[in-house]
Amino acid sequence: MGLAVRVEEADGPDSTLDLLFTSSRPGRFGRHLPLLRPHALKGPYSTLLSYRMGERERVLAAFPARDQSGTREETMPTLWQELARRPVRFDLRAAAPGEPWTTFASLSLDATLPATPSRTVSYDPYTHCLPGLRPTGPLRALRVAAYTGSRHGRTGDDHDE
Repeated sequence: MGLAVRVEEADGPDSTLDLLFTSSRPGRFGRHLPLLRPHALKGPYSTLLSYRMGERERVLAAFPARDQSGTREETMPTLWQELARRPVRFDLRAAAPGEPWTTFASLSLDATLPATPSRTVSYDPYTHCLPGLRPTGPLRALRVAAYTGSRHGRTGDDHDE
């Protein structure tokens, strides 16, 4: 499962931040590995790879707020199904290697936006990052090339939409 977050004007006008999270585990190693999960709110979503935050590298994660995941259901709802029933809240956390998670913000989602956007939104954490919050790590060059190729394949050029 995945969670894509776009923050318009994150650092002022014409500044967009895209954060992409994948279902994962909360532990030291599990935060770097994708995890198949049948229920949208039964565990964290992680960026898997590190972000440079100030002078340190940290993995980012979105943890479902505790009061939402305690329901027992026979069917496993998707995030969209959960949003149709009620707002969904996440605690945004960061952790440096060997450190516990630290909450730095909260995220609240509701179904006021249309389930099907009127245009295709292309998320790119390498193009849409902030000077003080950007993806880093040993796979950075490979991922930048993959996102550039994906953009080129969709639009026929290397420019963002």
